[in-house]
Amino acid sequence: MNKKLKKILIIDDEKMNIIALAHFLKPEYEILIAIDGAAGIEAAKKHLPDLILLDVIMPEMNGYDTLVKMKETEEIKNIPVIFISGMSTNEDEEKGLSLGAVDYITKPFKKHIVKARIETHMKLIEYANIIDDLKNKKETGN
Repeated sequence: MNKKLKKILIIDDEKMNIIALAHFLKPEYEILIAIDGAAGIEAAKKHLPDLILLDVIMPEMNGYDTLVKMKETEEIKNIPVIFISGMSTNEDEEKGLSLGAVDYITKPFKKHIVKARIETHMKLIEYANIIDDLKNKKETGN
């Protein structure tokens, strides 16, 4: 059975982080990459990924500002975002979650933790899609 891979957009300005994440996620997911916030927003609008992994510390537009702009953009506002950041205080995590991220993972990250959290959020996305389909069928009477 040829199952379509779910898409993950990685937005990070650090090449080594992108390589590390893409390396262990690529067998299971289609990986998209952007190296700054503005490019990430454009890539999200163009490709509509299932999930976004977003760094906080980036030049020009940091991850927090990037997420705020995403939440203001109709076609991508509901795409779940997980922060993966070296900023590891409780205040940093609280800020990311309060802005609308679904999770916050600190660097250095452990690949098994990242994979497990991504898998959890992918399941939640599937469940939400099933519920939406059922609601739509009920509303249309099908």
